[in-house]
Amino acid sequence: MIVWINGAFGSGKTTTAGELVELVPNSTLYDPELTGAELHRLLPAKQLDEVDDYQDLPIWRRLVVDTAAAMLAQLGGVLVVPMTLLRQEYRDEIFGGLAARRIPVRQVLLRPDETILRARIEARGEPEARGELEAQGELEGRAANGADGDTAEARGPGAGPVRRQWSYDRIEPYRTALEWISDDAFVIDNGALDPRQTAHRIAEAVRTGEAPVCTIVQTPEPVAETLAAGVLLFDDADRVLLVDPTYKPGWEFPGGVVEPGEAPARAGMREVTEELGLALDRVPRLLVVDWEPPRPPGYGGLRLLFDGGTIGSAEAERVRLPADELRRWRFVGEREAARLLPPPRYERLRWALRARERGVVLNLEGGVPVG
Repeated sequence: MIVWINGAFGSGKTTTAGELVELVPNSTLYDPELTGAELHRLLPAKQLDEVDDYQDLPIWRRLVVDTAAAMLAQLGGVLVVPMTLLRQEYRDEIFGGLAARRIPVRQVLLRPDETILRARIEARGEPEARGELEAQGELEGRAANGADGDTAEARGPGAGPVRRQWSYDRIEPYRTALEWISDDAFVIDNGALDPRQTAHRIAEAVRTGEAPVCTIVQTPEPVAETLAAGVLLFDDADRVLLVDPTYKPGWEFPGGVVEPGEAPARAGMREVTEELGLALDRVPRLLVVDWEPPRPPGYGGLRLLFDGGTIGSAEAERVRLPADELRRWRFVGEREAARLLPPPRYERLRWALRARERGVVLNLEGGVPVG
């Protein structure tokens, strides 16, 4: 199990996490800040210059999942992770990756009053607050383009104003993120609590189940090539329906992995019912067969897209999404689909639309027609 401590910069996540591992038996601290610091040493400067925060690096998000899973496999017990996540798609990607490994995550949000938060940020940048700064996790406030918290320059007093301003600039994104964070997090107002008291509150909430397991779900990661079936549904303007998964970045078609012994077209129909609450009245027609080559850590496999036909406005009003898997849906034209879909999925869609126009079935390899 993972106890993920979220909150604004300066909310006291790291000090609380340190106290929590003293209270929870067989628990270990993992700070993803350390993974970010290592990437500053490993990646070319050009790549680092392209982002404002190492969280924007896909490799960081992947390594956080892989590192947490590897630590639990090695050590067992409970992993305590203090880390601010203010972008919902990043939270979903990381928690979805953990869910794919059958690792439950209990998210705790530390939410002191903003006046207290600002006072803490101000104090953390002052030289005389060094002891407190170290205790609260100095690396939390550094900007990805400035500074490696392990360097002498970043640790010196001169880095204080930069560190403070970086934290202040993230208060507004924190306010914006509060609504979705609070949906599945156990919220603690720790403004009047010290880290030890806050840790006791978290430990009790985890023990009693008051801090719930996040409901993001994901099918287990494949161990070999997979067969997946997607279904394209259209409105009267021939726009295609896409869904936004909670557990991975990028939009997708309704569909999923074909279960053993299941016919692919029937699997697509099942997924439409499970994901949208709609029952197709006919077996959909095949449009494309796309062989997706393995790209580590993925195994690839066959991806089929079917034509589910047109759904009217009355049917569209009956769409109901499973909140733990999909956050929204919409009809989009081909140009908008190119912006929302990852490139391999868009290529698959593009050729599926051409196949639908021509009344043929196309064979693709990596999104490119062959034969």
